[in-house]
Amino acid sequence: MMQENISSMREVFGKLLASLGEKYEDLVVLTADVGDSTRASYFRERFPKRYFNVGISEQDLVDFAAGMAVTGVRPLVVNFGMFLMRAWEQIRNTIARMNLDVKFLVTHTGYSDSGDGSSHQVLEDVSLMRVLPNFKVVIPADPYDVMRSLEVVVREKGPLYYRMGRDYSPVVTKDFSYEFRIGQSAVLKEGEDLTIVGAGVVLWDAMQAAQELERMGINTAVINLLSVKPIDERTLEFYARRTGRVVTVEEHSVYGGIGSAVAEVLAKRYPVRMRMVGATGFGRSARSQRELLDYYGINAKSIIEAALEIVR
Repeated sequence: MMQENISSMREVFGKLLASLGEKYEDLVVLTADVGDSTRASYFRERFPKRYFNVGISEQDLVDFAAGMAVTGVRPLVVNFGMFLMRAWEQIRNTIARMNLDVKFLVTHTGYSDSGDGSSHQVLEDVSLMRVLPNFKVVIPADPYDVMRSLEVVVREKGPLYYRMGRDYSPVVTKDFSYEFRIGQSAVLKEGEDLTIVGAGVVLWDAMQAAQELERMGINTAVINLLSVKPIDERTLEFYARRTGRVVTVEEHSVYGGIGSAVAEVLAKRYPVRMRMVGATGFGRSARSQRELLDYYGINAKSIIEAALEIVR
């Protein structure tokens, strides 16, 4: 399978954001001086009066969005994932507690800001955001997932965290015809012996691993867990019962992330043997996101090793 790219996630996101501004006149976009980097600038070029840059002040950004939400417009906060975490207290106290209709559409998550090192690489955001009451969390796998999910996310009521990368966007879901719905996952491959569950760009590695496992005689299912919260409990239980083994993979810490979310569901509904592939510490500077994924073992090789542990 080739790592074909149609465009980066943020490029597709920026263009779609501008088109949604044409369709929904109550949308406003807010950012903290990263409009060009996140491609929110496409919205700014078409709707300058509905675009607000508060400067490098993420706490003010969140409170500004909260104030706008109570006036009846729909604020879309666009920022780097790492720096939005500086405002987690404001997100908790002003957005989550009051259940305001504010969407946080973030880029540069995981290792995607590879050149700037660990200070810019957020590996804890899914844990921090999914723990908040009233919040939903969505992670598209590639530009095609962005195309099928962004408008659904914008139309959804209540606070939501939408996690994207930067430029590394290997195509995974181009040939699939599923519709995105909040609370539902997508089965990318059927299997009887093992289930791999993941979200984001690492689903490319999940599919690579599944193909190699097939050659070893291990029939492997792959689930794209786009909606991390609310999570698709029925599908997870169904494949846990069918295969009896689950490996999770994420470009995020294994503490509190996707693996933890899946384990919480299966501990309640149908416990099976599991392994989690993900980060256990901070990142570092590198020439590319792919280099970091391989360096930290968040790749097809590690997924295969984890799978063989619980199969054999």
